[in-house]
Amino acid sequence: MHITKDEFYEKIKDFKTKEEFEQEIKKLRKEYDDLFDEETIAWLIVDKLGRNTCNTCKITDLTVGMECTVTGVVNSIAETKSFNRKNGSTGKVVNLEISDETGVCRLVLWDKNVELVENNILKTGDRVKIVNGYVKNGLNGVEINVGRWGTVEILTDEKNKLLDNKNNTIDEEEKQLCSTITGRIVEIQPTRAFFRDNGEFGFVTNVKLKNREGVRVVTLWGEKVKEIQGFKPGDMVELYNVELKQRNNETSFHLNKKGVIKKV
Repeated sequence: MHITKDEFYEKIKDFKTKEEFEQEIKKLRKEYDDLFDEETIAWLIVDKLGRNTCNTCKITDLTVGMECTVTGVVNSIAETKSFNRKNGSTGKVVNLEISDETGVCRLVLWDKNVELVENNILKTGDRVKIVNGYVKNGLNGVEINVGRWGTVEILTDEKNKLLDNKNNTIDEEEKQLCSTITGRIVEIQPTRAFFRDNGEFGFVTNVKLKNREGVRVVTLWGEKVKEIQGFKPGDMVELYNVELKQRNNETSFHLNKKGVIKKV
């Protein structure tokens, strides 16, 4: 579901003039090194002001055509599927089942959000909050789809975090061997915004590197997202201080503020 810049402005027109809104968009685009288009920046502005709201409801109250915010538990995750669009590009989709105290429904994640499942960030048993989802008719009733303007927040508490750290440790030798990754850039994926629990947002992107071991996906966070924009597919790079995370016996690779990107 695409929302234009002007439609976003309608949500805050009593708070900012159109000129102030446009000036802030230009300022933020420059600050973020043109990582986002104007609609995405507008979305961030509106959300920060607390005006990017939609209907908060229970699963039993979902109706076709509505935009909604829903919290539920992931009961099951189906197999990820790839498909070809009419324009020749390839997309991804994965179906999940979520539930709350009022009912059960399907949750459909598309393209970049599918990576939450593929990288084992989102798993069965997690509590999730779907913000700006849109409701459609599915094969088995209503379903929530998460598009460009929707977000998936994984809700955790301190107990879950401690349990996660206990059950997902990485062998020290493996950590040392994999703290540096060298490879040729195959793809730098589009930048995405994510929201923290305190309402602030950050940046994340994935980079595919190819070496003799195959293709490895590394997730870059914060300032590293800006740094990678100085490189291009085909460049040979070394990533230092890569952080490893393991979940369900699968390892993912992350580069945060302690990491280093160097061309070789």
